[in-house]
Amino acid sequence: MLEVEPVALAQLTTLRTGGVPDRMIEARTSDDLVKALRDVWGSGDAWLVLGGGSNLFAGDDPFEGVVVRILTSGIERLPSPRAGFVRVRVQAGHDWDALVAYAVEEGLAGIEAMSGIPGTVGAAPVQNVGAYGQEIIQTLVEVELIDESDGEVRTVSAAELALGFRTSALKRHYGSVPERSAVILSVTLELAEVGDAPRPIAGAQLRSALGLAESDAVTVAWIRDHVLATRARKGMVLDPDDPDTYSAGSFFQNAIVSSSFAASLPAECPRWPVAPDLDTVLVFPLSTFDGYVPAPVEQETSVKVSAAWLIEHAGLRKGFRLPRSRSALSTKHALALTNRGGATAAEIAELARFIQGRVQAEFGLILQPEPVLVNVEL
Repeated sequence: MLEVEPVALAQLTTLRTGGVPDRMIEARTSDDLVKALRDVWGSGDAWLVLGGGSNLFAGDDPFEGVVVRILTSGIERLPSPRAGFVRVRVQAGHDWDALVAYAVEEGLAGIEAMSGIPGTVGAAPVQNVGAYGQEIIQTLVEVELIDESDGEVRTVSAAELALGFRTSALKRHYGSVPERSAVILSVTLELAEVGDAPRPIAGAQLRSALGLAESDAVTVAWIRDHVLATRARKGMVLDPDDPDTYSAGSFFQNAIVSSSFAASLPAECPRWPVAPDLDTVLVFPLSTFDGYVPAPVEQETSVKVSAAWLIEHAGLRKGFRLPRSRSALSTKHALALTNRGGATAAEIAELARFIQGRVQAEFGLILQPEPVLVNVEL
């Protein structure tokens, strides 16, 4: 654990905003991270953990508290109880895309469609990161974390994290506190050993994004290369020479709405069904069970709709900016709010609020921010 001279969060976040914290600590080992967090929690100071800074929108004022930078790294290969699979335990501060590159090089499948996503491995379960139909929930086995409530380190199964669409029990949603205040120390994934042989792709969303037919067979390396190229065309791969990448990625979440509400949207709006939970378990006490099992209650299905489409069809095209603002929508992707150079957090927040208002007025729903907001309001 090393206490360092604090620097502005604007230097450590991909959106390039954020003031200087009171204190800053760098943790390069898991033990250092545990010690730092226990010390900070014991002091009662406000705190913020920072990985890659790619999913954080920080305000311009100084952060009155301690920033703990998670700089741990390392991949450990472990056996899996399932034939044809292998497990990898990865330190929380490890670069996410470096992990994907490792998996592809080793012929391991399950995360290749998430190539190019910026940030660290420890942040991935918090956000339940995903792209093109792949989400970390599909491969996550467990995490090692430390709870703020008692400072204890625990191994927690994926099922205990309440993973949902871009959320988990650990995420600090805008306007609310997490269900469980804890910091991930390591992540264990289970990946399929597929080698370098071509194989058909099961996910329709990924096939569509890559222009593949259902019968086409490709390698995990081919998928990674083409996903990176696709993301780069949208300005979603970090590039210091491209202001379109000075963003927090997708600023707004694709909206999850009822099927009846989705039917009220224009037919051209892209949408994807959200799979219902078909494994509901009914428990009946034997002492009172009379043999009657009630019919399942029919529930309205949910639908995921494209926030980017809603933004563009509310009249806000790629590259849109408010007068005299240094913040703008990406010229490549309508879902990314970008810092065109020197933009304040206030300017970016103003643009975000304007977009929310236009989409609500046009389509009747309020887009929710995807990044974690610190010292800033929408």
